[in-house]
Amino acid sequence: MNRHRPAASVLLAAAALLAGALTAATPSAAVEAPSSPSSFRQQQTPDFWTAERMRAATPLDVTAAPGTGTRSPASHVSRPTSVPPTPAASPASFPQAGGAWTGGGAIVKTSGRVFFTFNGRTASCSGDSITSANGSTVITAGHCVKYQGAWHTNWIFVPAYENGNAPYGQWSATKTFATTQWAASEDMNMDVGLAVVAPLNGRNLSQVVGAQGIQFNGGYNKKMYSFGFPAAAPYDGTKLIYCSANSGKDFLLTKDHSVACNMTGGSSGGPWLQDFNEATGLGTQVSVNSFGYNFLPNTMFGPYFGNEAKAAYDQAQSA
Repeated sequence: MNRHRPAASVLLAAAALLAGALTAATPSAAVEAPSSPSSFRQQQTPDFWTAERMRAATPLDVTAAPGTGTRSPASHVSRPTSVPPTPAASPASFPQAGGAWTGGGAIVKTSGRVFFTFNGRTASCSGDSITSANGSTVITAGHCVKYQGAWHTNWIFVPAYENGNAPYGQWSATKTFATTQWAASEDMNMDVGLAVVAPLNGRNLSQVVGAQGIQFNGGYNKKMYSFGFPAAAPYDGTKLIYCSANSGKDFLLTKDHSVACNMTGGSSGGPWLQDFNEATGLGTQVSVNSFGYNFLPNTMFGPYFGNEAKAAYDQAQSA
């Protein structure tokens, strides 16, 4: 989520800000046509994601036109962070606006960083392992799988990312998905993306790191925990950061959830969990980090998981 409010009136924040020039990446194989309008058969370059390349990957900036629900072709911009994070005395503090998660539990393994190539450059987001029929499904933001009409390639999920290290392995996507509305027009109401990842050493993702539950059409105004790996200043992408607060509803351009949070770029796609148990680190996922308004600091928004998100999830979990 982005605390850097550029001149454009809406910043799809957790979508994030460039912490500097995006790192040039080794060209990957030619991109093939999507297998359907809302999914893409992934391209992978073997051994592409070295520790150095993961450390160098930077978040994306995404902007949207005021008064519309869709993306505008505004250019990428960087802005300094104006609000420092509030350190958490302990994970039990509530509400809290942004601090390192030190509580342990399942969330430490189910959440992680997402890395991909976008237009020949390396970039990062966040994601989460969720319960699914195939045991291999990651959920993230729509702009973390497709942006500006292009599907990202070299897409991997690194649960429990540790400063260039992958303690539970790098999980390569075989196919990525988005809501039909995001895939067609990048509607910020429907900023939901998913990936199906290949087994690693003969085991599925959920067998290795577990999975969070997921709920659709669950309503608004819940006690919420948001997690992510912000990589834009003052964060550096090395720590799992969380926010906790009672959620509200966007009263402006979208039907999204809102929550007090000051995470920065790179946290895009990180999970929003209700009914979260701090002792076990388990909850029910109902949204992802998505965007923020430049005139409304310290507030992050996440898409409502309605029928559209469920359709994308069903498509992914059956793949």
